[in-house]
Amino acid sequence: MLEISVRKVAQVAMMARELGRAEGELRAFIDRMSEDQQAELVGIMWVGRGSFEPEELAEAIYTARQEATTPTADYLLGTPHLADNLEAGLEALGIDVNDVEDDVIGR
Repeated sequence: MLEISVRKVAQVAMMARELGRAEGELRAFIDRMSEDQQAELVGIMWVGRGSFEPEELAEAIYTARQEATTPTADYLLGTPHLADNLEAGLEALGIDVNDVEDDVIGR
């Protein structure tokens, strides 16, 4: 079971779409997460970009913990297509991203 909530992952994806306007806020949001949540966020992103299969999520999270050499916010914000990869990762894990994003923005 993941420590990070799907809502937090969706929030990061939405903020990443507004990076020019929300970079400082996004960095602070990620920095406030626990190390476990940050590793899970990276793992979900890796699943979304195809580096790991959905059934390999635990391995992706383990790898994220072991290979963390830069702050997670720096790594994620330097990753092309961050929002798309996070959303694809959630979808690959069987989570309907549209429902979660609608909940985050209060629709």
